[in-house]
Amino acid sequence: MSSSSPTSRRPAFRVGTGFDVHAFTEGDFVTMAGLRIPHSKGILAHSDGDVVIHALCDALLGALALGDIGRHFPPSDERWRGADSRQFLRHARSLMQEQGYTLGNADITVICEAPKVGPHVQAMREVLAEDLGVDIGQISVKATTTEKLGFCGRGEGIAAEAAVLIERL
Repeated sequence: MSSSSPTSRRPAFRVGTGFDVHAFTEGDFVTMAGLRIPHSKGILAHSDGDVVIHALCDALLGALALGDIGRHFPPSDERWRGADSRQFLRHARSLMQEQGYTLGNADITVICEAPKVGPHVQAMREVLAEDLGVDIGQISVKATTTEKLGFCGRGEGIAAEAAVLIERL
């Protein structure tokens, strides 16, 4: 189906997945879902290194067949140095709306040994729901560890994965 197909011929539902990872560096907080979470380390990244939002953006862009976050906000572009990733998420939302879709639901998993995600889950869900213009019940955020295996287990970095279902308006 070409991109010029009528809206009525677009699929009623589309699915996307996303994954992001960043190494830890010196610092005293990490940004997750737009929130500054106290931590003994910071994130090494071009933007704010928000793995939650980056994975979610990739999932949304993938569902729309619009590439990945790096295509829309290249790390080689100095405009995005230290950027607040919430603007990336709002951009993905606008692209979704332009194509005639809305978010059905999003399921995000943060992968790290520390910091503890649980105490921040509700606030994360609130921020993401606000930026996406949806009910908080459409956003799931949870966490897991790698049982001290791999780079996350050794405390070298943090990762997140996201899955989304979008539906035609």
